[in-house]
This record gives sequence, C-alpha cells and structure tokens, in this order.
Amino acid sequence: MASAGARAGARAHADNGVTAGAATRAPGETGLQLPTFKGRPGWEFTDISGLDLPAYERELAAPLTSAPATLFELETDGLRQDGVLVCPLERAPADLVERHLGSLLAQRDDPFVAICEAGPRTGTLVHVGRGVRVERPISIGAVQARDRTLVNQRTLIVLEEGAEADVWDQLLSADAQLDGVLNVVTELVVGAGARLRYVCGQGLSERSWIFGAQRADVARDGSLEWVALGFGSVNGHVRMQTRLAGPGSEARVTGAYAARGGQHIDFDTTQEHAAPSTTSDLAFRGVLADRSTAVWKGNIIVDPGAQRTDAFQESRNLLISKRAHADAIPGLEIQANDVRCTHAAAVAQIDPDQLFYLRSHGLLERDARRLVIEGFLEALVERFPEGEVRRLLAGAIERRLALVLGA
Repeated sequence: MASAGARAGARAHADNGVTAGAATRAPGETGLQLPTFKGRPGWEFTDISGLDLPAYERELAAPLTSAPATLFELETDGLRQDGVLVCPLERAPADLVERHLGSLLAQRDDPFVAICEAGPRTGTLVHVGRGVRVERPISIGAVQARDRTLVNQRTLIVLEEGAEADVWDQLLSADAQLDGVLNVVTELVVGAGARLRYVCGQGLSERSWIFGAQRADVARDGSLEWVALGFGSVNGHVRMQTRLAGPGSEARVTGAYAARGGQHIDFDTTQEHAAPSTTSDLAFRGVLADRSTAVWKGNIIVDPGAQRTDAFQESRNLLISKRAHADAIPGLEIQANDVRCTHAAAVAQIDPDQLFYLRSHGLLERDARRLVIEGFLEALVERFPEGEVRRLLAGAIERRLALVLGA
C-alpha cells in the first residue's frame, strides 16, 4: 500500500485544487480532448471509451521497494557517484529542470501530457555529467499502490557530452488486481558522444490502464539503446519517439510484449532522422494468447537533408490462440534521396511443421509449443551480447511467458 506520506501528499495536492477532476479537465482547458476511437491518428486500433478518468483519484507513485515483485533482479539502493544525480523532480536543480523538462514533449498536441502537466511536478531526474561513465546500472521506477487512482509519472534522463549510463525503469502495480491509470511522460536527452541504455519494463496489473508519451533526442555521435517490455495493463497506448538530431547518431530500439486474457497492447513508434549519416534499428516481437490483441504502428521519418540515413524496422507477432489478434503497420516518410530504409511485419500462428518436427523427436505437444514460443522471443534477447543485460531481459521474458502459458 502507499506510504502515509504519499497519501498525505496526494491529499495536499487535492486541497490545492489539483484533483483528479482538474486533471481530466486540463485537456479541455488547452483545447484538447481525450482521443476517440478512430477519431485521431495513432488511435485507430485502441478504444478508450470505457475509461472513466474522473473516477480515478490522483495519487503519487510509491517507492519501487513497495512492489511485491519486480521485473528485473536489480539492486534498488541509491547510487552514489561523483557527477551522477538521481533525485525526485521536485528536488531537482532548477537550471536542469528549466533547460530540459518539457523540451521534447509538449502538452499542446497530447492530452495525456497535458494531464500530467496539470498536476504537481512528480517523477525522477537522472543526470550524468560530462564525460562521466556510471559504474553500475541505475534502477528507478514507480509503483501504483492504491486502487482507483491516477498516477502521473515523469522521467527526465539527461546525459551530457561523452557520458555513459544504463538506466532500468520499472512501472508496476502493488497488487495483481489493482484497477488504476498510470500516465507516463518520459524525456531522454543524449548529448554529443554520449551512450545511454534505457530499459523500461511495464508490469502493471492486468486491470490497469497505461498511457505513455516517451521521446528521445540523440546528439552528434550519440548512441541510444532503448528496450521496452509491455507485459501488464488491460488497455492503453504508448508512444515512443526517437529523434536522431546530430550527424553520426544512432539508436537501437527493442520491444517485447506477451499478452493474455483480454489485454490490449498498443505501441506507436517513430524513428526520425533529422541529420545526415544516422542509423536506427527497431525490432518488436509479441506473443498473444486467449482473446488478447496488440497493435504496433511504426514510422521511419527521414527529414530533408538527412542523407546517408540507414533505418530498419520490424514487427513480428505470434498468435497462440485462434481468438488472439494483432496488427503490425510499418510506415516510411522519406524526404532525402541517399538513404537505405527497410521494414518488415508479420502476424502468424505457430508453424505446424515446427511442432511436427519437435514432436517427432519425442517432445510432448505442450513442450514443443513452449519451445517454439521461447525461441520466437529469444531472437530479441540475442540482439544483446552475453552479459548482465541479456541475462536480466531473458529472465523477465521467461517469467512472463510462464504466466501467459500457464506453466
């Protein structure tokens, strides 16, 4: 459950006029309305008409240590290293906040960003100074602790020129039956020659809603490795945008989801090449059981003058139930003539020939199916070299598959 301090803080914010009702009115006050099904680009496949947002009371996120279980087996104690700052946004240095918060995402075109802006400034800042290499992974996150609440969580990660860091971010529910709304706004600022690995895992209750607006900006010769795991929630929409702003910058984006029951997963990704000689590589894979559904909509944008762009995107979905459904929609917007841009998308059921081959070698059908499914997602894990990242991701995926497959 939420700490007494968190509950008191939430009540104090409400007393100051920042209530759940005020939050839901914020889009209207800025001329924005919540998206309607098929009424706005990006929302063609996600119906949120069943969301009664005013019914959810605004509350602050609880500490990550209050979660009954986490996605990743990481140490959660505070990191103390010269040149590294990890702190709540409300206690962040004013100059960093003024310079970076809201610089990549604006409320004018996203009602859920507007809802977040309408409330108190809560969330986490990670700042790594120029030339600093962080010695071990930085673990941050948010836990929704109480039923029928709305939690707005902002994350601002800034790596100055030449810095290097791994940040693992977990979004969790305190109870498997919790009904809540988690609204996430994330900004990743990668400086010139900096290297950021950002792993964001969402393991909310399968009765909760998730909305996310996430954007990264990568400067000259910078590198971003972004991993997204979508395991929980009943419905929602997560937008992931990567902008390669400087020559020589690169981004590698990997996404995985495994859904069951009536879950609906929606990822909307953008790879924008705004400078010459930039590279992006995106791969998403999903496993869908029961009546679950998923949509991935991806777009590669090559701006004028962004010559020598090399961009790739793929989305592959494995349906392990005849009632499951997935949509994979790649897109290209190319305004330069010296580029290499490719995409691939596939939605399929388990190959009966693969099952036949495995069963002919003595495996039971249940074991053969599991082996095929594990191999399908293992292709994502193999995008990473042997080491801690690969081990932690493999463990998280294995535990999620055990739930989805009922084993």
